[in-house]
Amino acid sequence: MKKEILRTKNLKKKYITKAGQLEVLKGINLNIYEGEMIAITGASGAGKSTLLHILGTLEFPTSGEIEFDLQGKIDPTTLSSFELSKFRNKYIGFVFQFHYLLAEFNVLENIILSRLIGHEYSKNKESKKEIEEKAYSLLKDLGIHERALHKPSELSGGEQQRVAVARALFNDPKIILADEPTGNLDSKAASELFELFKKINETRGTTFVIVTHNERLAQKCMRNFKMIDGILIDSANL
Repeated sequence: MKKEILRTKNLKKKYITKAGQLEVLKGINLNIYEGEMIAITGASGAGKSTLLHILGTLEFPTSGEIEFDLQGKIDPTTLSSFELSKFRNKYIGFVFQFHYLLAEFNVLENIILSRLIGHEYSKNKESKKEIEEKAYSLLKDLGIHERALHKPSELSGGEQQRVAVARALFNDPKIILADEPTGNLDSKAASELFELFKKINETRGTTFVIVTHNERLAQKCMRNFKMIDGILIDSANL
Protein backbone atom coordinates (compact mmCIF):
# COMPACT_ATOMS: atom_id res chain seq x y z
CA MET A 1 0.00 0.00 0.00
CA LYS A 2 1.28 3.43 -0.90
CA LYS A 3 2.32 5.91 1.75
CA GLU A 4 -0.16 8.50 2.94
CA ILE A 5 1.45 11.91 2.45
CA LEU A 6 -1.39 14.32 3.24
CA ARG A 7 -4.39 14.04 5.51
CA THR A 8 -7.18 16.37 6.53
CA LYS A 9 -9.71 15.78 9.30
CA ASN A 10 -12.96 17.71 9.68
CA LEU A 11 -11.45 20.68 7.85
CA LYS A 12 -13.64 23.80 7.95
CA LYS A 13 -13.25 27.28 6.51
CA LYS A 14 -15.41 30.27 7.33
CA TYR A 15 -15.24 33.86 6.13
CA ILE A 16 -16.79 36.92 7.71
CA THR A 17 -18.61 39.01 5.09
CA LYS A 18 -20.85 42.07 5.23
CA ALA A 19 -23.79 39.71 4.86
CA GLY A 20 -22.61 37.62 7.80
CA GLN A 21 -20.63 34.44 8.28
CA LEU A 22 -20.00 32.33 5.17
CA GLU A 23 -19.05 28.68 5.70
CA VAL A 24 -17.20 27.52 2.57
CA LEU A 25 -15.82 24.17 3.77
CA LYS A 26 -18.00 22.10 6.08
CA GLY A 27 -15.81 19.31 7.40
CA ILE A 28 -13.45 17.89 4.77
CA ASN A 29 -11.88 14.48 5.39
CA LEU A 30 -9.34 13.59 2.72
CA ASN A 31 -6.41 11.18 2.61
CA ILE A 32 -3.93 11.57 -0.25
CA TYR A 33 -1.35 8.93 -1.10
CA GLU A 34 2.01 9.10 -2.79
CA GLY A 35 1.81 8.88 -6.59
CA GLU A 36 -1.94 9.48 -6.86
CA MET A 37 -3.80 11.59 -9.40
CA ILE A 38 -6.93 13.03 -7.80
CA ALA A 39 -9.58 15.18 -9.45
CA ILE A 40 -12.00 17.47 -7.64
CA THR A 41 -15.00 18.70 -9.61
CA GLY A 42 -18.06 20.73 -8.66
CA ALA A 43 -19.98 23.91 -9.35
CA SER A 44 -18.39 27.34 -9.08
CA GLY A 45 -18.42 28.56 -5.48
CA ALA A 46 -18.65 25.04 -4.02
CA GLY A 47 -15.29 25.43 -2.22
CA LYS A 48 -12.90 23.60 -4.56
CA SER A 49 -10.30 26.35 -4.87
CA THR A 50 -10.50 27.17 -1.16
CA LEU A 51 -9.69 23.56 -0.33
CA LEU A 52 -6.79 23.56 -2.80
CA HIS A 53 -5.39 26.76 -1.27
CA ILE A 54 -5.49 25.19 2.19
CA LEU A 55 -3.83 22.00 0.92
CA GLY A 56 -1.15 24.24 -0.60
CA THR A 57 -0.69 26.16 2.70
CA LEU A 58 -1.71 29.41 1.00
CA GLU A 59 -4.57 29.68 3.50
CA PHE A 60 -5.25 28.17 6.91
CA PRO A 61 -8.47 26.41 7.91
CA THR A 62 -10.77 27.93 10.50
CA SER A 63 -10.81 24.60 12.32
CA GLY A 64 -9.92 20.97 11.76
CA GLU A 65 -6.61 19.27 11.09
CA ILE A 66 -4.18 19.13 8.18
CA GLU A 67 -1.01 17.06 8.30
CA PHE A 68 1.72 16.33 5.76
CA ASP A 69 3.98 13.28 5.97
CA LEU A 70 6.70 13.89 3.40
CA GLN A 71 9.89 13.65 5.43
CA GLY A 72 8.34 13.44 8.84
CA LYS A 73 4.91 14.59 9.95
CA ILE A 74 4.25 18.32 9.80
CA ASP A 75 1.26 20.43 10.77
CA PRO A 76 1.70 23.54 8.57
CA THR A 77 -0.39 25.67 10.92
CA THR A 78 2.41 25.44 13.50
CA LEU A 79 5.13 26.79 11.18
CA SER A 80 6.42 30.34 11.15
CA SER A 81 5.98 32.40 7.99
CA PHE A 82 9.60 31.73 7.00
CA GLU A 83 9.36 27.99 7.70
CA LEU A 84 6.09 27.78 5.78
CA SER A 85 7.58 29.49 2.72
CA LYS A 86 10.55 27.13 2.86
CA PHE A 87 8.27 24.10 3.19
CA ARG A 88 6.04 25.20 0.32
CA ASN A 89 8.99 26.00 -1.95
CA LYS A 90 10.50 22.56 -1.35
CA TYR A 91 7.51 20.24 -1.44
CA ILE A 92 4.57 21.83 -3.30
CA GLY A 93 4.17 22.94 -6.90
CA PHE A 94 1.27 25.02 -8.22
CA VAL A 95 -0.36 25.25 -11.64
CA PHE A 96 -3.21 27.74 -11.98
CA GLN A 97 -5.75 28.56 -14.68
CA PHE A 98 -3.84 31.77 -15.33
CA HIS A 99 -0.19 30.89 -15.78
CA TYR A 100 1.18 34.00 -13.99
CA LEU A 101 4.36 34.05 -16.05
CA LEU A 102 6.36 37.26 -15.71
CA ALA A 103 6.16 39.13 -19.00
CA GLU A 104 9.58 40.78 -18.71
CA PHE A 105 11.42 37.45 -18.36
CA ASN A 106 11.94 34.72 -20.93
CA VAL A 107 10.81 31.12 -20.46
CA LEU A 108 14.07 29.92 -18.90
CA GLU A 109 14.16 32.85 -16.46
CA ASN A 110 10.54 32.31 -15.43
CA ILE A 111 11.35 28.73 -14.49
CA ILE A 112 14.55 29.30 -12.51
CA LEU A 113 13.27 32.22 -10.42
CA SER A 114 11.82 29.92 -7.78
CA ARG A 115 15.18 28.15 -7.39
CA LEU A 116 17.07 31.42 -7.20
CA ILE A 117 14.65 32.70 -4.56
CA GLY A 118 15.07 29.50 -2.56
CA HIS A 119 18.81 29.32 -3.14
CA GLU A 120 19.60 30.59 0.34
CA TYR A 121 17.89 27.47 1.73
CA SER A 122 20.08 25.08 -0.24
CA LYS A 123 22.98 23.41 1.52
CA ASN A 124 24.59 22.46 -1.78
CA LYS A 125 24.86 25.73 -3.67
CA GLU A 126 24.43 25.34 -7.40
CA SER A 127 25.87 27.66 -9.99
CA LYS A 128 23.48 29.63 -12.16
CA LYS A 129 24.71 27.60 -15.13
CA GLU A 130 23.77 24.33 -13.41
CA ILE A 131 20.34 25.73 -12.57
CA GLU A 132 19.79 26.84 -16.17
CA GLU A 133 20.92 23.46 -17.52
CA LYS A 134 18.41 21.68 -15.31
CA ALA A 135 15.64 24.02 -16.48
CA TYR A 136 16.55 23.47 -20.12
CA SER A 137 16.55 19.69 -19.62
CA LEU A 138 13.09 19.93 -18.05
CA LEU A 139 11.83 22.04 -20.96
CA LYS A 140 13.18 19.38 -23.32
CA ASP A 141 11.27 16.67 -21.43
CA LEU A 142 8.10 18.76 -21.82
CA GLY A 143 8.71 19.35 -25.53
CA ILE A 144 9.12 23.11 -25.32
CA HIS A 145 12.91 23.61 -25.16
CA GLU A 146 12.95 25.46 -28.47
CA ARG A 147 11.01 28.25 -26.74
CA ALA A 148 13.49 28.65 -23.88
CA LEU A 149 14.53 32.20 -24.80
CA HIS A 150 11.07 33.44 -25.87
CA LYS A 151 8.97 35.81 -23.79
CA PRO A 152 5.52 34.60 -22.62
CA SER A 153 3.77 36.90 -25.10
CA GLU A 154 5.39 34.94 -27.92
CA LEU A 155 3.87 31.62 -26.81
CA SER A 156 0.48 30.00 -27.38
CA GLY A 157 -1.82 29.34 -24.43
CA GLY A 158 -0.86 25.68 -24.38
CA GLU A 159 2.84 26.54 -24.47
CA GLN A 160 2.43 29.01 -21.62
CA GLN A 161 0.78 26.32 -19.49
CA ARG A 162 3.64 23.92 -20.25
CA VAL A 163 6.04 26.56 -18.99
CA ALA A 164 3.90 26.92 -15.86
CA VAL A 165 4.11 23.13 -15.40
CA ALA A 166 7.89 23.24 -15.84
CA ARG A 167 8.09 25.99 -13.22
CA ALA A 168 5.96 23.91 -10.82
CA LEU A 169 8.18 20.86 -11.36
CA PHE A 170 11.52 22.62 -11.14
CA ASN A 171 12.08 22.17 -7.40
CA ASP A 172 11.07 18.48 -7.62
CA PRO A 173 7.93 18.85 -5.47
CA LYS A 174 6.20 15.84 -3.96
CA ILE A 175 2.76 17.28 -4.76
CA ILE A 176 1.44 19.45 -7.58
CA LEU A 177 -1.82 21.29 -6.97
CA ALA A 178 -3.55 22.37 -10.17
CA ASP A 179 -6.48 24.81 -10.08
CA GLU A 180 -8.47 24.73 -13.35
CA PRO A 181 -5.24 24.24 -15.36
CA THR A 182 -7.13 23.60 -18.62
CA GLY A 183 -9.71 26.36 -18.10
CA ASN A 184 -8.24 28.71 -20.70
CA LEU A 185 -7.28 26.03 -23.23
CA ASP A 186 -9.12 24.58 -26.19
CA SER A 187 -10.05 20.89 -26.05
CA LYS A 188 -6.94 19.71 -27.90
CA ALA A 189 -4.53 21.69 -25.72
CA ALA A 190 -6.46 20.62 -22.61
CA SER A 191 -6.12 16.94 -23.52
CA GLU A 192 -2.41 17.40 -24.27
CA LEU A 193 -1.83 19.08 -20.91
CA PHE A 194 -3.66 16.33 -19.07
CA GLU A 195 -1.63 13.66 -20.87
CA LEU A 196 1.47 15.57 -19.79
CA PHE A 197 0.28 15.38 -16.18
CA LYS A 198 -0.20 11.62 -16.55
CA LYS A 199 3.29 11.22 -17.99
CA ILE A 200 4.83 13.21 -15.13
CA ASN A 201 2.83 11.16 -12.62
CA GLU A 202 3.97 7.88 -14.14
CA THR A 203 7.64 8.76 -14.70
CA ARG A 204 8.33 10.91 -11.63
CA GLY A 205 5.77 9.57 -9.18
CA THR A 206 4.55 13.11 -8.52
CA THR A 207 1.20 13.32 -6.76
CA PHE A 208 -1.43 15.51 -8.46
CA VAL A 209 -4.55 17.10 -7.00
CA ILE A 210 -6.48 18.73 -9.85
CA VAL A 211 -9.48 21.02 -9.50
CA THR A 212 -11.37 21.08 -12.78
CA HIS A 213 -14.73 21.61 -14.44
CA ASN A 214 -13.75 19.12 -17.14
CA GLU A 215 -15.62 15.97 -16.13
CA ARG A 216 -14.20 13.97 -19.04
CA LEU A 217 -10.61 14.56 -17.95
CA ALA A 218 -11.50 14.09 -14.28
CA GLN A 219 -12.76 10.59 -15.03
CA LYS A 220 -9.24 9.64 -16.15
CA CYS A 221 -7.79 10.30 -12.68
CA MET A 222 -7.23 7.52 -10.15
CA ARG A 223 -9.82 9.00 -7.79
CA ASN A 224 -12.51 11.54 -8.50
CA PHE A 225 -14.24 13.67 -5.88
CA LYS A 226 -17.13 16.09 -6.17
CA MET A 227 -17.47 19.21 -4.03
CA ILE A 228 -21.11 19.94 -3.20
CA ASP A 229 -21.84 22.97 -1.00
CA GLY A 230 -18.62 22.65 0.98
CA ILE A 231 -18.76 18.87 1.36
CA LEU A 232 -16.31 16.58 -0.45
CA ILE A 233 -17.85 13.35 -1.74
CA ASP A 234 -16.06 10.46 -3.42
CA SER A 235 -17.71 10.14 -6.85
CA ALA A 236 -17.66 6.37 -6.44
CA ASN A 237 -20.30 6.84 -3.74
CA LEU A 238 -22.62 9.04 -5.81
